[in-house]
Amino acid sequence: MITSEYKNSVRTALLNRRPNFGGTNAQFAKIYGISGSIYSRLQNGETERIISDSQWIQIGRELEVNTRKSNWKIVRTKVYTEIEDSIKFCQLHSNSMVLVDDCGIGKTFSAKNIVKTLANAFYIDCSQAKSKQQFVKLLAKTIGLDNKGKYIDVKSNLKYYLNQLERPVIILDEAGDLEYTAFLELKEFWNATDGFCGWFMMGADGLKAKIEKGINSKKVGFAEIFSRFSDEYIKLTPIATDKKKAFRQELLHQVAKANHTGTIPVENLVKQCLDKNTTLRHLDTLIKISA
Repeated sequence: MITSEYKNSVRTALLNRRPNFGGTNAQFAKIYGISGSIYSRLQNGETERIISDSQWIQIGRELEVNTRKSNWKIVRTKVYTEIEDSIKFCQLHSNSMVLVDDCGIGKTFSAKNIVKTLANAFYIDCSQAKSKQQFVKLLAKTIGLDNKGKYIDVKSNLKYYLNQLERPVIILDEAGDLEYTAFLELKEFWNATDGFCGWFMMGADGLKAKIEKGINSKKVGFAEIFSRFSDEYIKLTPIATDKKKAFRQELLHQVAKANHTGTIPVENLVKQCLDKNTTLRHLDTLIKISA
């Protein structure tokens, strides 16, 4: 049974997200699978018997609503601020960049939280939509368009609408998971929105390997896509061993200091991660255990 507390938390999160979307109420409602009239009723304070429990859960999941409050604090690490600056640059100038870096340094966590603070910024997890049909449908839903109907019509509407929004920026996380035909769609969308939409692609080594393999084998589309994404990879983690260790130590220490509540010294937790060459995910586990 969905509680009134949960419904109110979802409703509040939904209303708080609305100012960052430049389209209409009806289009905003479509992002979360409800009608404009239902959204209006939510605006007016209604929560009972207007949508099903499964819809409440779906909206809550997409808005990352958790009634069991997490004490995990967002830390403005170098990774966070660099990604934020890059996304803002892409949005302001309708530019495109590709970030390729190590796993577990906070790329996804940072991007998801940054998107919440910007108008017309949209986050896509490409690992959840690998085929071109899935990718286009998810992109349409994410920006508030109907993703049903003919595939070509959904694409055409997407291109048109992205050019109408005020400085949209699309963050493509786990972009290396896209199938080849889905990857090619990026070039088509970039061409159709050139000068009107920013794109920020993120991934780990697999994304770089995919792009370089495609370019080296002269596979159609890869060189063109890389060119459109500024012809270079952004990398935040230093290459040199000593600088990389210092970078990771600072990153781990900042996050541990902000979130650790146990009795084990922060330095001990950081050292354990450095000794095992593990990531922020392992630090999260250590913090929970020590608490």
